[in-house]
Amino acid sequence: MRSFTILLISLLSISSQSQKKEYPALLNEILNTRDSLAVKYEQSNTSDKNLIITKARKYLEETIVYQLFPYWYGTPWDFNGTTRIPRKGSIACGYFVTNILTDVGFKIPRVRWAQSPSEIFIKKLSFGHINRFSNKTIEDFEKYLKTMKNGLYIVGLDMHTGFVYIKDDYIRFIHADYYEPEIGVVSEILNSHSPIKDSNYRVLGKLMSKEMLLHWLQQQPIN
Repeated sequence: MRSFTILLISLLSISSQSQKKEYPALLNEILNTRDSLAVKYEQSNTSDKNLIITKARKYLEETIVYQLFPYWYGTPWDFNGTTRIPRKGSIACGYFVTNILTDVGFKIPRVRWAQSPSEIFIKKLSFGHINRFSNKTIEDFEKYLKTMKNGLYIVGLDMHTGFVYIKDDYIRFIHADYYEPEIGVVSEILNSHSPIKDSNYRVLGKLMSKEMLLHWLQQQPIN
């Protein structure tokens, strides 16, 4: 039943995306928005700079969650998957994470990080601000997440990685799912048949801090 429901959501997502702009056009639009915000940031006073950072954070989070992720839903998982094109070829979990961040304009070592233990790049992207959870139930982990600020996070597991999106009581795990490789990239609740529920170890880092956004605006590498 879970497979059918997820597959139906993926198919509906594919159908809806066919009515929207092509993926490269969306990425170009994101980069143009970044460049426009960067110019405004450099020309602004301190107060306005903070407002631009807040605007950039909201823009990136919403664009990634509500526009980029849906393009990737239904892209099959494979341990050696490295596709750069949504729903063509296959994708491994680390490449899914680094593809998304690279596509929106972050200058990161995409391939090296995709092949490394996830805690390495979670530390880099969250600028050292991470939380570790060992031998905690998924219920305890979700309870903790509900105390966190809304936004986009990266989570590293025993042998897996993906995004966590929090908006009030709405919490989703977005990842390239090796439990059901034919479905692949999916958004699902935490307490489902998935690696985030079964993992004994979880490391969590929040994305889109001021430091991270400044690197995005100024096109500075994070490595």
